Amino acid sequence: MARVTVIANPASGRGRGGQALAAVRSEFAARGFTDVRVTERQGDEATLVRAALADGAGTIAILGGDGTWGRCASAVLDADAGSRVRLAFLSAGTGNDFAKNLGAPTFNPAAMAALVADESRERPVDAGCIDSGGHRHWFLNVAGFGFDAEVLEDTLRGGKLGGSAVYVTAALKRLFSYPGFAFTEGGTQGESRFAMMLVISNGTTFGGAFRIAPEARVDDGMLDCIHIGNVTGLWRLPLFLRALRGAHIHHRLVRARRRANYLFTFSSPPRCDLDGELVQFAHRDVAVRVVPKAIRAVAP
Repeated sequence: MARVTVIANPASGRGRGGQALAAVRSEFAARGFTDVRVTERQGDEATLVRAALADGAGTIAILGGDGTWGRCASAVLDADAGSRVRLAFLSAGTGNDFAKNLGAPTFNPAAMAALVADESRERPVDAGCIDSGGHRHWFLNVAGFGFDAEVLEDTLRGGKLGGSAVYVTAALKRLFSYPGFAFTEGGTQGESRFAMMLVISNGTTFGGAFRIAPEARVDDGMLDCIHIGNVTGLWRLPLFLRALRGAHIHHRLVRARRRANYLFTFSSPPRCDLDGELVQFAHRDVAVRVVPKAIRAVAP
């Protein structure tokens, strides 16, 4: 069997990764998988992934949440290694949203170790790619602009809450004060629009609880765009609640569509939530595209 490497982020989920690490070590060792590499700080993932690939890993199991998974997947894709290595996702983050699309027992180390041991257990899934100013960024689950990025900034400041309550609390704090933003779709000659939030989604869920793109599929070769327009004042609260079950897409000021690529021009260089990572772009033009079957995900 090809080499299996576990990459673990003990800081994920405000310490959940560290709490789960002993069980992951034990269950994977029981299957003969003893190569466990642990991050010491955010950003170590890329170095550990490159080392695992150089050492011949055929499967990389990632203990963490959406941010950890996204950084590891980005390193695999930057190395053009998506076709030669499987990625297994072990949930220990805040939202753990991407894994919800796979139907895998990601909270169960023993069950995931068993899936990893069966080399036939895999599912090709898409990834999103953003090009802006000559720089490339990857995402597995979502890329969010506007309100989403503002909320993420608050969640990254820490606090005592865990799980989806982190995002919900931060969102309620910003819900009535966020002013929205202007952008153009389709290049500088495209249609000018205004939005409270713009989300390009590969998966169905974000923020741990919100079914932001309920019709999205991670293997359909498309990305779902959810454009929440100029919703103001107290009208934002019922829309916020509807998003918990995916009913927001039927609102008259919400536009949902599915394409393989998008081109946006913002009024100023935007900030973006990329799988739970807050990224500041240096340019106003942002091109988003899907890369079909970009990674091999371990799944039932």
